[in-house]
Amino acid sequence: MQPALTVSQLTAFLREILEANEYLWDLWVVGEISNFSRPSSGHRYFSLKDAGGVLRCVLFRDDMPGATFRDGDRVLAHGRVSVYPQRGELQFVCDFVRPEGVGILAARYEELKKRLGAEGLFDPARKRPLPRFPQRVGLVTSPTGAALQDIKNVLARRWPLATLTVAPAVVQGEQAAPRIVAAMRTLAAEPIDLAIVARGGGSIEDLWAFNDERVARALYAFPVPVVSGVGHETDETIADLVADVRAPTPSAAAERATPDIRELARAVNVLDRTMASAARSAVAEDAARVNAALMRMQRSIPDPAAKARAVDALLQALAAGLERRCATDRARFESAKARVAGLDPHATLARGFAIVQDASTRKVVNSVRKAKPGHHIAVSVADGTFFADIG
Repeated sequence: MQPALTVSQLTAFLREILEANEYLWDLWVVGEISNFSRPSSGHRYFSLKDAGGVLRCVLFRDDMPGATFRDGDRVLAHGRVSVYPQRGELQFVCDFVRPEGVGILAARYEELKKRLGAEGLFDPARKRPLPRFPQRVGLVTSPTGAALQDIKNVLARRWPLATLTVAPAVVQGEQAAPRIVAAMRTLAAEPIDLAIVARGGGSIEDLWAFNDERVARALYAFPVPVVSGVGHETDETIADLVADVRAPTPSAAAERATPDIRELARAVNVLDRTMASAARSAVAEDAARVNAALMRMQRSIPDPAAKARAVDALLQALAAGLERRCATDRARFESAKARVAGLDPHATLARGFAIVQDASTRKVVNSVRKAKPGHHIAVSVADGTFFADIG
């Protein structure tokens, strides 16, 4: 006999059994809401019922915080089965609730979008820029679909310099999601610059593989930027939200992924003309500056001929001044010469005068009082000296 269990042990045991069953982690349940309440805690408590049963439910305040419901609403709820130990009740723990009329696929889409968005898979900050001039482009698509040929045509027209590496995959049906993931893994090992994930338009069921969580996580982990081109412009998939760049169609995805070689050629021509014009303008401006500098230099340097004329005039003035100075000096010299000549004793002697000196002392005898009898004197005349005695 097994030992008795406490109530807490039994409810905990039942809870462990239910939560260990992976099937019960991810359930969709359709039913009518009854006994809806929202206490001050912010959690929403209600029952889902149909003609054959009732299921107690809870939607915690952190899940869909703005959502509210009324008794009688028919809804589609997503969640897991557990046990509420305090009451010993089976409980459906919801994380997503939508009106039943939306449809189960749309509800699944919204639930996955909400959950992956909360994880940051759609964060614009993690979006990577596309390379401007990709040399190697990878492509995941159906090998038999029109999307492949459309993309090839666009690349051949816009950017024939790129090589295309195709990883074929089934893009519709139950096997599509794992095949797309496998193709992406194959492509991730190739030396590519960016990848395109594409398929043509279709119903929501046809495109559902691109709303698969496995595909979304493979896109998020892809090593190079990814462009999605799934369906038509009005279609939006989870893959579009995760991809680095979203395009409305496969052809548009190829256009977003590559530059247009014709536009580049036109841009190069415009740039060439602009650079040539700028170069001509720069040369013209430089030439103008050089000419202006030359003119300033010419104005600052005197005229050589005028300079020579000025020097000649100065020399002539100097010569005339020197000539006048020389004439004046010559006249002064002649006058001084005449005066000096007049003072020359020999000139006086030549006119008949004589100089009488004491013969022994050579003192001039210039008075009769000095001429005493018996003195020996020297008499100098114009042509010589003779001696005599005073009697």
